[in-house]
Amino acid sequence: MRIPTRKLAAVSVLTAVGAAARIGVGSLAIVTPTAIYGLLIPIGLSETLAITSGLAIGPVEGFLVGALTIIASDLYLAPGPWTPFIAGIIGLLGASGGLLRGRVFPSKVSLAVVAVVLTLFSEFLQNLWVAWFYSVPLTGVLIAGLPTLFSALINNFLLLTLAGPRIIEVLDKRVNLPYVGGAEIG
Repeated sequence: MRIPTRKLAAVSVLTAVGAAARIGVGSLAIVTPTAIYGLLIPIGLSETLAITSGLAIGPVEGFLVGALTIIASDLYLAPGPWTPFIAGIIGLLGASGGLLRGRVFPSKVSLAVVAVVLTLFSEFLQNLWVAWFYSVPLTGVLIAGLPTLFSALINNFLLLTLAGPRIIEVLDKRVNLPYVGGAEIG
């Protein structure tokens, strides 16, 4: 599979921004109690950037932005057995955004619905993985994860509705240019 240069550059930049934001928030774990850190870590932009990149430039690129953001940031924050699973889940959000591409007009209402649905999907899969990995009841994990769920819902709702349309517009304008005879136009 060949990814055009502009799309590859966009994936690289979005991955770097998402990883840097996640590392910045993750570094707060050193100075904050675990409960506060659990509320702040969803602000890492990884889900929002994965979804918007999928919506703007495609499902493969959205998957790459989501998965690589988690992998790159976890290499700094301390990778663990969760890294490939969380990377896959956030990658799925990006791919889901890509599958919605062309079906969801980037209006605030449609992006709000996408934010809520995909965040619920992501949080459920992450809690399912925790319950499976630690062999604990899923209901207990879901209840314990409610503060993180609310934090992620608020974060993704605000970021996707406020910044999402602009991110999609810029990516669409700068990355999705027509190609003629193998050469980029623009």
